[in-house]
Amino acid sequence: MSDSDDPSDGEELATVIPLRGAESSSGTQDPIVGPTGAAPETGQLVAVPRLARHEVVLDDDHRVGVAVCGQGVPVVLVHGFTAEGILYAQTLSRLVRMGFKVIAVDVAGHGGTQGLPTGGEKLESYTRLLARVLDELGVRRALFAGHSMGGRLVTQLVASQPDRAIGVVLIDAVVGDCWDRLIRISRFAPPVLLGVAAALAVDTLSTLPWLQNPRQAVKLGRLVAPTLMGHARRPWRLLGPAISMLRSQGSQEMLEKLAEERIPVVVIHGDRDIAVPYRTAVDAARRSGGTLVTIHGGTHSWVLKDPETLPAVIAELLDGPLARVRAAVLGAAGLAPDATPEQMELAFLGPHALVRRLTPSPELRTGGQQHRRARYRWTVDSPAEEQPA
Repeated sequence: MSDSDDPSDGEELATVIPLRGAESSSGTQDPIVGPTGAAPETGQLVAVPRLARHEVVLDDDHRVGVAVCGQGVPVVLVHGFTAEGILYAQTLSRLVRMGFKVIAVDVAGHGGTQGLPTGGEKLESYTRLLARVLDELGVRRALFAGHSMGGRLVTQLVASQPDRAIGVVLIDAVVGDCWDRLIRISRFAPPVLLGVAAALAVDTLSTLPWLQNPRQAVKLGRLVAPTLMGHARRPWRLLGPAISMLRSQGSQEMLEKLAEERIPVVVIHGDRDIAVPYRTAVDAARRSGGTLVTIHGGTHSWVLKDPETLPAVIAELLDGPLARVRAAVLGAAGLAPDATPEQMELAFLGPHALVRRLTPSPELRTGGQQHRRARYRWTVDSPAEEQPA
C-alpha cells in the first residue's frame, strides 16, 4: 500500500485473506486538563506493530472486514458512518503500544463488509452482526470504542449483552437526548437531517489537515482515498445504514442500562462538533454515569485528524479516573497489575480464539522514535458519584 514500513502510519498491511468460520458531571471537583505529560519516547529496541486486514466469512457466507493488531487487553473499535476501520490505523497502532490488542470491525455496508440482505433498515441488525463477528473471532470480553454511528452500535450491543464489556468509550457518538430529539424532528422536517448531512460533509472535507500538518494529511489521504472510491462505485451500500439511523429509537434506556449494570463509560466529544452537538455528550455521560472528556477545538472527526490525542487521553484516564476500574478488571480476571500482554489476552479471549491466529507478530527494530504531542487539549470531568461530597 505504501513504501513505508511503519504501520504506526497506517501503511503496512497484510494481504486480505478469506477465512470461513464455524459459527458531566455536576460536582465541584476540578477537571483534569491535558495533555499534561511529555511526549513518550521509545528505547533503542522498538517493537513495531503490524496491522493486518482480513476478510472473515461467517457461517451464512456473510463477508466481514476486520483489521487486527497487537497483544493485550482487547479493544473493539467500530467506525462511523461512511468510514471503515482501516481509517483509524494510526490511532490503533498507538493503542497497541499501550498494551492493547485492537480489533477494528467494518460495519455492514462499509469497507470489506457486505451489506445486510434483510433487516438493513434496523440498527438492531447491525448490532447482531457485530456480536456474531466477535463470537466468530473468539472475543469474550473487550473494551468497546465507537465513533459516531459506531458509538450507537456499541452502546446498543453492551446494553443488551453487558457481560461482553470491560468498558465503553463513546467518541462523538450519536447517543444522548440531544441527538434523539434531532432524529425525531428530522422525521417530520427532513431539511433538519440535510443540515446534519451538510455539516458532516464540511467536517469530512476538513479532516485532512493540509495547513496544520501536511505530512499527516498525506498519510490520512492515502487511507481515505480507497474508501471514497468504494463509496463512489457502490453508493447504494450506504442507504441501509442511513435509513437505520433515521428510524432508530431513543438511546435513553440503553444508556441508563449501562449505568444500571455499572459498566465503566467514557464519553469523549469535540466541543466544536456541529454535526453531533456537544450537548449530546453531556446527556450521554449523565445518563450512563460516565466520565466526560471534552476535546477543545475538536470537530466531529478529530480522532482521525490527530492520531495522538485519543491514546493520550486513554493513557491519562488509566492513570487517573479509571485507575481503580483497571485494577478491578484485572483482579476479576485473576491477573496481577503487572500481568503480561499475553496473560491479559488469554483472560479475555477464548482458548482457541481465531483473532489470535489473525494477529501478525510485531517486528523488532533498532533506533529510537519520538512521538509528537497530542494536537488537541482536553478536560476530564469525573462522574458525580466519584467526586467528593
